[in-house]
Amino acid sequence: MNNGEQVIHTDPEILGGTPVFVGTRVPMQALIDYLEGGHPLADFLDDFPTVSREQAIAVIELYSFGL
Repeated sequence: MNNGEQVIHTDPEILGGTPVFVGTRVPMQALIDYLEGGHPLADFLDDFPTVSREQAIAVIELYSFGL
């Protein structure tokens, strides 16, 4: 996964068009909030098991947040 289109999806029928991880209803912003709050990636993945580690890392790399 190296392309945002494979990881993030927007659809007006899903959370009003909020960007979510493909195949889930988990907003991408949730990952950003976890990381900005100082929480480790493992916490996010535990709390949102429908998001794969690969998806989360792809978003981190895409937006250059670092691990």
